Amino acid sequence: MAKSDLALIKARLSLASPRGFCAGVDRAIEIVQTAITRYGPPVYVRHEVVHNRSVVDQLRSAGAVFVDELYEVPDESIVIFSAHGVSREVQQEAANRNLKVFDATCPLVTKVHSEVARYGREGKVVILVGHAGHPEVEGTLGRATGEIHLVESSEDVISLTVSTPQSIAYVTQTTLSIDDTKKIVDRLKVRFPAIEGPRRDDICYATQNRQDAVKKLAESCELILVVGSENSSNSNRLREIAERQGRTAYLIDGAQDIQSEWLSKVSTIGITAGASAPEALVANVIQELQARGGELVDGQSTVDEGVSFTLPPELKDL
Repeated sequence: MAKSDLALIKARLSLASPRGFCAGVDRAIEIVQTAITRYGPPVYVRHEVVHNRSVVDQLRSAGAVFVDELYEVPDESIVIFSAHGVSREVQQEAANRNLKVFDATCPLVTKVHSEVARYGREGKVVILVGHAGHPEVEGTLGRATGEIHLVESSEDVISLTVSTPQSIAYVTQTTLSIDDTKKIVDRLKVRFPAIEGPRRDDICYATQNRQDAVKKLAESCELILVVGSENSSNSNRLREIAERQGRTAYLIDGAQDIQSEWLSKVSTIGITAGASAPEALVANVIQELQARGGELVDGQSTVDEGVSFTLPPELKDL
């Protein structure tokens, strides 16, 4: 559709802060970029290093080859594990095949893996709260050394049967809805009074901060646009939270996904981005809405959350 065919809007635009990239995503992308610079393409990446179509396309054009499983990687090649983490079995397969591995697992996901391992050593049944099929969940399940169960909802808790209800602990996926997770954990505590939890909340700081920011944004905006890819868990949670605040919300990969009918009857539009969405995509959305007549009234830059993670030693000098 040509620009001239687009109806003009008279909406005020506001940005959430914080939004977009978190420290774990920054680190994962930098690991891939630096490995390509140092060793040259191809550099293989098991699964999407982060869940964002634009980021993956850019890395692919630079020389990254994304694969689903390690058997697709030639022997003795360089392979990078995605930010979502992998199972012990995948780690061992890479070692057996002499693959040179750079692990881009987010340190906050590694924390959950360590908790699962510790609970296993203590002989506890582990309950993982998360979404079935998500790469982070698959990797965490693969860290268990004993009995482990996945629960996705409060209803799952009701039907859950464990071998030792007096020796049980829980962990959670890092990108869940804070409110939804609390309901599930509260139900677990009622059902299993002896259950233990992590010393610190497993839901990552970036997920918490972005969810708080979108709640605040929804207080003053009728429509919320969440920049993020469909397979991004934390981006989907932002859309859901906005909807629960009584707002219309859409998840978009970029400006090209904006539909004119969304904008026709609103006077305030809020914009945020999931932790795997680059700020350049947010800027493109703003430009598109301004071209249609929108006025940016709250253009705050995203805050510095004071968190950073180091690169693997072999890449650090670059």
